Amino acid sequence: MPLPPVTSPAVTLLIADDEEVTRSGLRMLLAAQPGITVVGEAADGVEAVERAQSLRPDVVLMDVRMPRRNGIEATRQLLAEAADPPKVVVITTFENDGYVTAALSAGASGFVLKRLPVRQIAEAVRVVAAGEAVLFPAALGRMVAARPRGSAEALPHAALTGREEEVLRLMATGLSNPEIAESLTVSLETVKTHVGNVLTKLGAQNRTHAVVIAYESGLMVPGFAG
Repeated sequence: MPLPPVTSPAVTLLIADDEEVTRSGLRMLLAAQPGITVVGEAADGVEAVERAQSLRPDVVLMDVRMPRRNGIEATRQLLAEAADPPKVVVITTFENDGYVTAALSAGASGFVLKRLPVRQIAEAVRVVAAGEAVLFPAALGRMVAARPRGSAEALPHAALTGREEEVLRLMATGLSNPEIAESLTVSLETVKTHVGNVLTKLGAQNRTHAVVIAYESGLMVPGFAG
């Protein structure tokens, strides 16, 4: 008799948005997606932190423009205070939202647009829960281009090896670790080692933050990955 297929536990999700209609709609639609369990809602940044600390979701879908505490500060607090913090996906209306790059710098793992089909938002939640990042390289490049940029010397990229810099550039195009491994014809473990080294040397909280640092320092020019 064949064994039943092994199923992974559902990703638990907290939705933080100050608009009740948006929040309720996202909850209804995402709860119907396979592999996702919505465990709660929050109407502002303060409540988002409190509910995340009590419910301990795998992922927080975080709006950035909220009262009392915005999504940037909520993300920063969550990632700094929680022993095992959730992943944060920023959700926004506009691709050029200047708050998004600040939230990514605060440690969010990626961002999605509210106008995306719900299946794409659900996939972003699952991808981030699995430890990957959600990057829209062209949109990220445009957002970073609108922010003040430091000099390339501000980034200690001289400490990166040639291969690590190559991996960083591929990360900026939105490639996953397996895709980078295939592109460079190396093992997945080798890529994971390079990614880990890049994050450590740049002082980045995650791969998305590393890409933001590379853009803002001038190591990579917005539009490179577009």
